[in-house]
Amino acid sequence: MLQEEGPIRFSKIMLTVIIIVYLGFSAAINLSGALAPLKSFIQRFLQWTELLDPTNLVVSIEKIEKSRQLLLTHEDASRSDLEDKTVQEAWKRSLSTVHPDNSKLIPGPFRPAALLPFTAPMVFLSVLPVKSLKAMILPQVSFYTYSTVFNIVNGNASYDRHPHESILLGAGVIASSTFFGLFPRLLQVRFSLNSILSRNVIPVVILAQLSGLNVVASRSLEPLRGIEVMDKEGSVIGYSRKAGTKAIKDTATSRVVLFGTSAFIPEVFSYFFKRTQFFLQCPWSLWTLKLSCTILVMGLMVPVSFSVFPQIGRIQCSELEKEIQSATEETELFYNRGV
Repeated sequence: MLQEEGPIRFSKIMLTVIIIVYLGFSAAINLSGALAPLKSFIQRFLQWTELLDPTNLVVSIEKIEKSRQLLLTHEDASRSDLEDKTVQEAWKRSLSTVHPDNSKLIPGPFRPAALLPFTAPMVFLSVLPVKSLKAMILPQVSFYTYSTVFNIVNGNASYDRHPHESILLGAGVIASSTFFGLFPRLLQVRFSLNSILSRNVIPVVILAQLSGLNVVASRSLEPLRGIEVMDKEGSVIGYSRKAGTKAIKDTATSRVVLFGTSAFIPEVFSYFFKRTQFFLQCPWSLWTLKLSCTILVMGLMVPVSFSVFPQIGRIQCSELEKEIQSATEETELFYNRGV
């Protein structure tokens, strides 16, 4: 277990450096390599390809703790030491395994790098044509259970939240998401709907939309209680419900893009593949193609969807609550959007 020494200070250091790294706030800082200021989509995409390294799922707690201690002892690393390769590696390891809001260790199965290997098979199974509703229950329950826990764990954690609240909220979101995911399939089986629209298009649309709604529901406490907004130095100005709303809206949009595209493109490939001579000779190859295509598309779309919006979002102070506007002279504030 990570040591509890200095968690608040470490969290502040993480948020400060993410502001600099992801937004390139200070022109005086000449960052290099993987930690260059990520102003553009391409820069964020390249950064995520490194943070999504599968080895981050099995890195030992000892190595994570060493990285954390290195950054705590180099508190100015957020500004002057980022060109140091050791500090760069420490930041990459921390950004991919430690939550920036509370500096707690993210469980291995719910780190950003785990999203692809866990959800790709679930997405593949969730859009398969079915002859009975029973065959769809396990894939749907598995997918929405994992998605809900992933969203809660990787959401903004700067507000007060009790464990039992997360458990009750998560259970309700899982049940409702699974119900709405299964209901169209129930109609399909009940009325024997076999058109391309009902078999291939509607399941993809529902999967994409429910993935976005799952983010909104599982992180619904953020716009209710407000999340921390900070200045460019990482100093907390206050808690904003409007920033919380913007955070989950952007994250939900990225999930719709991720799972919608990952489910749609394999269906398109399958549609044309069924008209080839090879399929007529080897019909079993269709499922191999769809699974392989789903994994390949998701492998590209995970870093793409994570890069659509910066992890640290910007918001104009004039758009926030009056008490926050009166607490600072800054025109622009920042917040952790989450993953």
